[in-house]
Amino acid sequence: MLTMESVAATMRSNYDWSPVMDAIIKVESNGNPRAVNGKHAGVLQISPILVRECNNILKRRGSKKRYTLNDRFCPKKSREMFVLIQSEHNPENNVSHAIRMWNGGTGYSVRGTNGYYRRVKKHL
Repeated sequence: MLTMESVAATMRSNYDWSPVMDAIIKVESNGNPRAVNGKHAGVLQISPILVRECNNILKRRGSKKRYTLNDRFCPKKSREMFVLIQSEHNPENNVSHAIRMWNGGTGYSVRGTNGYYRRVKKHL
């Protein structure tokens, strides 16, 4: 059954995040799907907390799909997780917010994410 929330989520997820993801991938891993830095892994350097948040979003939306920690090493699934996070936490599809949130989390500070933001913007 379609709800207004699921329709809105689908509409938000149709935004083309490819250029932003490509720029973030360049900064995070230089495109290496096997890149690991502490708890972060894959082309987008996804943390276990982000995987858990994606699964919580999917559960709330009534989806049976779930991501595993190994999915972080799959560029396609990493991109899916990025889009899912944006659809939930950035419904306005604000590019600046997306970049800063990817670096500093949902409660990021502008000041704390300025350097990262500038590095990503160079690749856009």
